[in-house]
Amino acid sequence: MAHGASAVANTVHLEFPSLPENVGFARAAVALFASRLDFTLDELEEIKVAVSEAVSNVVVHAYPEGPGPVRVEATVTPQGELVVRVADQGRGIEDVARACEASFTTRPGEHLGLGLTFINEYADRLEVNSAPGQGTVVTFTKRPQMAAVHRE
Repeated sequence: MAHGASAVANTVHLEFPSLPENVGFARAAVALFASRLDFTLDELEEIKVAVSEAVSNVVVHAYPEGPGPVRVEATVTPQGELVVRVADQGRGIEDVARACEASFTTRPGEHLGLGLTFINEYADRLEVNSAPGQGTVVTFTKRPQMAAVHRE
């Protein structure tokens, strides 16, 4: 069993308004929770970037009429993986596959469109579930690479 993992999953739940100032809060909270595992400092930075990008996407895109709820759930599995879910009840994504393409943005000139690309680059697994008017759930999984080396 990986350092920091237990026989049962451990999950924390955060909920806050989709305001820019809350991106850093989510980033720090998930990184602190993840630090119980055998992540390197570089891996913790990757987790911070992934959380920041997922929450920033909610802030920028989900609620055009004003702030709405963001739910962040971080779980340490019994296998020592970190699973992070960022969910909103916003306008959703029409074309998830296209949204995952590098440089795709609905706001050219304002944003680079690299959020999901960064998350995909830093995570071991990425799943995006969304439909117009139904909100979006971004789930990513990260395993400590040192733990993988110890298992081999």
